[in-house]
Amino acid sequence: MELIGLYFVAAGLLVVAGVAKALRPADTARALAELAHLPRLRPVRWLVRAGALAEAAVGIAALVLPRSVTAALVAVSYAAFGAVVLTARLRGGPLATCGCFGRPDTPPTTVHIALNLVFATAAAVVAATAPATATFAGALAHQPWHGLPLLFVSGVGLWLSLLALSSLAALEGARALVRPASS
Repeated sequence: MELIGLYFVAAGLLVVAGVAKALRPADTARALAELAHLPRLRPVRWLVRAGALAEAAVGIAALVLPRSVTAALVAVSYAAFGAVVLTARLRGGPLATCGCFGRPDTPPTTVHIALNLVFATAAAVVAATAPATATFAGALAHQPWHGLPLLFVSGVGLWLSLLALSSLAALEGARALVRPASS
């Protein structure tokens, strides 16, 4: 399957972000409430928690069974996330964080939009090319060294994606706060 490594990164990121938001839904709920101009936060937290659990479930299913249906769900997820982040960026309003990882230090950035697009595209390619009986073990079996290099590179890609969406985003947000005024 083409782009299976990037697909594994995308699915793994869904699991990490879903679990993080399920455990700490407040920042995501606040971000969505601000974006949608909702007055009450409590019901949004429960909605975020339910969505986060679904996100993690999609990620796990996509990893275990990298088939057309699961890959399409991953692609749709990232397209939707990209649309939310793009909307937040275009509004340029009070949304200081997207809460993607259950922490307040993940402001929506251009890198965030780009990664969502890359992950949606990779998942769409896997959805179009995946065999109907594909499994995680089967995908690894067709790789050199039983997939160990693929797992390593996918793990590094996941870690770098987490850094780009959290630490790099926090640095970009901090830089914007201390940017010198133009004369």
